[in-house]
Amino acid sequence: MTVRLLVARVGRAHGIRGEVTVQVHTDAPDVRFVPGTSLHTPTGVLTVRSVRDHNGTLLLGFEQIEDRSAAEALRGTLLEADVDPALEHEREEDAWYDHELIGLRAIDVTGAELGRVVAVEHLPAQDLLEIARPDGATRLVPLVAAIVPTVDVEAGHVVLDAPPGLLDD
Repeated sequence: MTVRLLVARVGRAHGIRGEVTVQVHTDAPDVRFVPGTSLHTPTGVLTVRSVRDHNGTLLLGFEQIEDRSAAEALRGTLLEADVDPALEHEREEDAWYDHELIGLRAIDVTGAELGRVVAVEHLPAQDLLEIARPDGATRLVPLVAAIVPTVDVEAGHVVLDAPPGLLDD
């Protein structure tokens, strides 16, 4: 089984030859970003042409992107890689794939049902869990240890210790 995993978000264009900065969302950039690698976007596939570090910022060039204008149009685009989870190296204790989180029950610290995780949003500052409440409303919850102290994929739930107002009106 192969799944698509978020590996980066495109930032600003860099230079005139179509390179872009990227915000890395993978622990293995040296594996994910090599020339010839295909990365999926919502509108198609990009093939990595070049990879380089520029003062601590990762720059990628793509075969399909030849100039600054085309690179600027990519800003904010999520880049995903096809990965076979069975071949993945051992992960950090607090690292999960989106497909593992989606569908988990959301409960509070007392065990009361709050809803279900229906999506994971990847923003520049942090990741957010989208929680669908039983009444049909959805709320975004920062995926940080202070608010989501427990993620138990095997048990099928996340525990939320949400401050007042985050999940209710």
